[in-house]
Amino acid sequence: MSVHSQAHLAYLALERLIVTLKLVPGMLLTEKQLIELAGHGRTPVREAIQKLAWQELMEVRPRVGLQITTIGPDDRAHVMQTRQKLEPLAASLVAEHADADARRAMKGCAAEMSRCADAGDLEGFLVADKVFDELMEEACPNTFLTAALAPLQTHARRIWFADATVERMRGSVDRHIEAIDAIVLADAEGAAAAMSALMDYLARD
Repeated sequence: MSVHSQAHLAYLALERLIVTLKLVPGMLLTEKQLIELAGHGRTPVREAIQKLAWQELMEVRPRVGLQITTIGPDDRAHVMQTRQKLEPLAASLVAEHADADARRAMKGCAAEMSRCADAGDLEGFLVADKVFDELMEEACPNTFLTAALAPLQTHARRIWFADATVERMRGSVDRHIEAIDAIVLADAEGAAAAMSALMDYLARD
């Protein structure tokens, strides 16, 4: 496995711990602790830390350590305000440009989300949601758009999990599946509308 692949796996492991609040906002950690938590070597974990710092989920504090960023009182509103504008565009572009493999993978992702909804598995849903976001990123031809969305999506997952309920998860899953179905059918207009409906739902108090 390449160092890049290991770095991505280390990132996914640490991102999941941050999103599910196992690494508590404001918590201070050492690089050694993160290496143990990620289950990967120093070089991949350092790359993961750089990505998490770029996404503003972690702050590198010289002579102090690595600190998990806090959730500000306006973060939810600001994150969703931006996603409401950008996510429908991304969905439209992916519906137009995704290849057959991407569409099949998204159908699998929808099935996994449905399973999580039936099982009341909040953390499993977040893993499936991350997979969906990465599939969208790979299929979207506008890299400026996906670069803007990636950190917003991770912040949104963490903020969502802080107040998550099984009922809210089921509502989110239903709307995710509507967007995925439109993408699979190459319905750009329908994908944008379904994604807009999902963002509006997630933005509600």
